[in-house]
Amino acid sequence: MGGFVSFVGAGPGDPELLTLKAVARLKQADVVLFDDLSSGPVLGHARPGAELVAVGKRAGRPSPKQDHVSRLLVEYAAGGARVVRLKSGDPGMFGRLEEEITACRSAGVGFEVIPGVTSASAAAAAAGIPLTRRLSARRVQFVTGHDVHGALPEGLDMAALADAQATTVVFMPKRTFPQLAQALIAAGLPARTPALLAENVSHPDQFLIWSDVGGLAALLGQAPARGGPALIVYGPLSGEEGA
Repeated sequence: MGGFVSFVGAGPGDPELLTLKAVARLKQADVVLFDDLSSGPVLGHARPGAELVAVGKRAGRPSPKQDHVSRLLVEYAAGGARVVRLKSGDPGMFGRLEEEITACRSAGVGFEVIPGVTSASAAAAAAGIPLTRRLSARRVQFVTGHDVHGALPEGLDMAALADAQATTVVFMPKRTFPQLAQALIAAGLPARTPALLAENVSHPDQFLIWSDVGGLAALLGQAPARGGPALIVYGPLSGEEGA
């Protein structure tokens, strides 16, 4: 009998934020292919004897190529293994899920997708704010702050991203937010729009900075290189230091 692949959302890092189904799949897995950001305590739920394979990608560091990761998934499953592909946050959120699903489908490998808590939701919870606000935040939008080369993606809809009545979450923003902020302000977003930088969300060294779009752009322009993964939320926020 062939194996099976479970694409599992590991959440932002706190193992208590794993879903029950995610924990069950980890306890059943023969092989766990895990992202760099979904390692640590989360892997403590893997069953003893499971093979743990690091396949994470980090900007500016040597990382496995995507085709290699997809090939590993298929090879392990074709050998009869129960495979967990452990992805940080939610598997479908900037996680290259589509390429890996395509590889499984092409090889005739069965799979399932188990959603996880996104870092956007976890950051809002940590800050004690909602992502939506009645009457003032009519929608939420997620955008990546860098392309495959680490630059600000081209073709961003600046009119949408500069909507002051939307909550916007920028994933992987630290290198490019000064450039993005400049474009947002030019498109009409007030520089004083409340903004939150959340780093290492749900980890013991979690770090939150309340500011505004202009202030965070200046801060990251001066010192962009704290080590942890981060995101930025801006819009009609509420909180201790928010709007």
